[in-house]
Amino acid sequence: MNSWLEGFKKLKGIGGVLLLLVVAFVYAMFQGGFVSWFLFYLIVPIALYSVLLFFYPLSKLEAERTIETRKVYSGGKFSATIKVTRNDSFPLLFVWFEERVSNSLLHTGSKKQLIFWGMKKEFTWTYEIEHMPRGEHVLEGTSIEISDLFGWVKKNVFIPNTKTLLVFPNLVDMVYIPIETRYDQGAAASRIQVMKDTTMATGVRSYQPGDRVSWIHWKSFARTQTLKTKEFEDRQSQDLFILIDRTLSPMFEDVVDLSASIMQAIVRHQASSAFLSIGQNRFFVQNVENEEQLHRVLYHLTKVQPDLDKPIDQVISQEPTLAQATSLLYITSELTHEWVDGIQRNAGNLRVCRCFVVKNKDEKPNKNENALYQYAKSRGVEVHNITKDRFAQAFMEVNRS
Repeated sequence: MNSWLEGFKKLKGIGGVLLLLVVAFVYAMFQGGFVSWFLFYLIVPIALYSVLLFFYPLSKLEAERTIETRKVYSGGKFSATIKVTRNDSFPLLFVWFEERVSNSLLHTGSKKQLIFWGMKKEFTWTYEIEHMPRGEHVLEGTSIEISDLFGWVKKNVFIPNTKTLLVFPNLVDMVYIPIETRYDQGAAASRIQVMKDTTMATGVRSYQPGDRVSWIHWKSFARTQTLKTKEFEDRQSQDLFILIDRTLSPMFEDVVDLSASIMQAIVRHQASSAFLSIGQNRFFVQNVENEEQLHRVLYHLTKVQPDLDKPIDQVISQEPTLAQATSLLYITSELTHEWVDGIQRNAGNLRVCRCFVVKNKDEKPNKNENALYQYAKSRGVEVHNITKDRFAQAFMEVNRS
């Protein structure tokens, strides 16, 4: 039905042009005189161009897109260049270009351009999208519409060129300080992971394949021409268990940004953590300690939506992985009594529990929230309000408290 309507509109346009030409000719024949014939001859080239445009094959047009912005972060600017070419010089008057995008980008403004093409064989158009929303978006292709002088004849073509665009969360460089760290002197045996504290060298040993370049003792190498590796004090550092709240909230984007920044900081500091995200679907990575595993988490955080449609305390009651957690970091925009009680029931091995509550910069805890924070502290949960401008100091503030 739609294709039939499109065909009727095209025939209607060219039919109107031919009718106008016939009417002008009849008028000149019956009226006679300079003015009537002048009008007829004035309409002839315009009508002839419209007829030729009607038969002009838009299949000759080709479009190629070049992405100018290689990596886009939430709220950032995206830029792309579209190059349209053809193999003839038929004069084109008004040409509209439009980049068709997925519904997730429709509210970011119009991606259109109107030009007077003329006889050029190619045209290059660069467009920008400000304030890109986080998520997975699709650039579907280029829509081109040509028109004659008065818009009597219009033709359009869509050139598909699908490109998936990922807009990552905003990543903040932060100083990572383990929430619970104990050194091996006098420490009892536990299930926490042994790591190297690279700030405390205790000696040197022979180089072994796999040792980091930063651990090489260069002064010893200069004297003996033999590679030696620094030995460090073993440190027992609790692996974190990161849990994020996917409840619908005005601060959800900041919750995602903070979660992504924390995961990046942990991996960059050669530590490891577990990551759990629960909503309509469950995403869990037991051990995040390298770039590949971090990329999986960031890809999830790029697409994740606030789709948790039931209280989070009900969700954690059905989550078996929490039973093994000994050091938990919970990231949310609103803490509840039910969550505090639920985490106590379902994470019985917890030794350390921290909670980041993301707030607006000018938002202060009210009386009820302060009472809740005191209740959480009495249950072993330390709560820290944090605003976006303080993300970089998040772990430093935890350790000062």
